[in-house]
Amino acid sequence: MVSTRWGVVGLGWVARDHVLPAIAADPRARLVGVCDRDPAALDGLPGDVVATTDLDVLLGERPDAVYVATPNHAHLPVVRAVAGAGVPVLCEKPMAHTREDAGAMVDAAGEVLVATAFDQRFHPAHRRIAALVADGRVGTVTAVRIVYGCWLPPAWTPPHSRADTNWRVDTALAGGGAAIDLAPHGLDLAGTLLGEDVTSLTAVTRRRVHPYADPAADDGAVLVGATATGTLFSAHVSFALPDALPRRRLEVVGTRGQLVAEDTLGQVAGGALTFLDAATGDAEVIAFDSDGPFERQVAAFGAAVRGEVAWPYPLARDLALHDLLLTALEAPCP
Repeated sequence: MVSTRWGVVGLGWVARDHVLPAIAADPRARLVGVCDRDPAALDGLPGDVVATTDLDVLLGERPDAVYVATPNHAHLPVVRAVAGAGVPVLCEKPMAHTREDAGAMVDAAGEVLVATAFDQRFHPAHRRIAALVADGRVGTVTAVRIVYGCWLPPAWTPPHSRADTNWRVDTALAGGGAAIDLAPHGLDLAGTLLGEDVTSLTAVTRRRVHPYADPAADDGAVLVGATATGTLFSAHVSFALPDALPRRRLEVVGTRGQLVAEDTLGQVAGGALTFLDAATGDAEVIAFDSDGPFERQVAAFGAAVRGEVAWPYPLARDLALHDLLLTALEAPCP
C-alpha cells in the first residue's frame, strides 16, 4: 500500500496540536521531516523524524507532500521553494499576508499541486450541511450567516509557541487582525456549502477592546456580501469575544428550512447540527461522524497527491476569494 511521505514546515500550535496528529492518524501517511527556523521548536519529536532549521535538508528527505504552517508572511518563500522542487504543498490559510504574495504563490505553483489548508471544508458537520443543501433539504438557500470569534488579547501566545509576540495582530506578519485571520474560513466555507462562491463583499472593521501595538490590527469585523445568484452572506468575526460566550455558529437559511451548526467552527470535530423545518417549526438533530477536520484534510490531500482523486479546490479560486476579502478590507468603511 503506497503511503504519502509528509514534511511539515512551521512547528507552532497548528502543526503540533493538529497537523502532526492528523498525519499520525492516517494509515497511508508517514511523517519524514519537519522544519522550523527556531531550534527550540523542534524539541520532543519522534527520533525517526528528521528535524531541521534548513528547508533544503527537509526537501532532501524527498517528501511527497509538505504542509506549511508558518506565519502568513513566510508562506510564499516556503511554497516557492517546495513547489520549485516539484513537491505538492498544502499551505495554511490565508494564502499570504498581501495580495501580491498570494498572486505570486499561484505563479510559483506552476504545474505542481498547491492548495490552501481550509480545514473547515472537512469538518463532518459541514460536509453534512453541503450534502443536505445539494439534496434540496433547505429549499432555495437565501442566506448563510456566521459568527466566529475568540478572545485574543495582545499578550496571547498559543501552546508550543516560542514567539515573543502575537504575530496574528502584527499586520507586517499576518496582513491584519481578526478579519484576515478568521474571515477567510467563512468565505471559503460559504462557497463549499453552496456550490457557488460569494462574489460581492463589504467589510466594516473595528478595534474597540484590545490595545494592540499595531494600530492597523482590528479586533473584530462584520462582512456582508452575496453570491452571483443572490444568496446573502454575513459574518461576524472577532478577537474580542469572550470564550465563555456563544461564539461559533453557522446558519444556512432556506425556503424549506434552516440548518444551525453550533460549535462546529474550529479545529476539532464536535458541536451540534440541527434542522428547523420551515413548515412546522420542528427541530431535528442531524447526526454526523466524529472524524476531525485536520485528519480528513490530510487524508484527502494525500489521496490527491497519490493520484487517486482530483483535488476539488483550485488555488486560483482561493486567490479570487483572498482578493475579494482584501479589496473589501481596504475600502473605506461605509
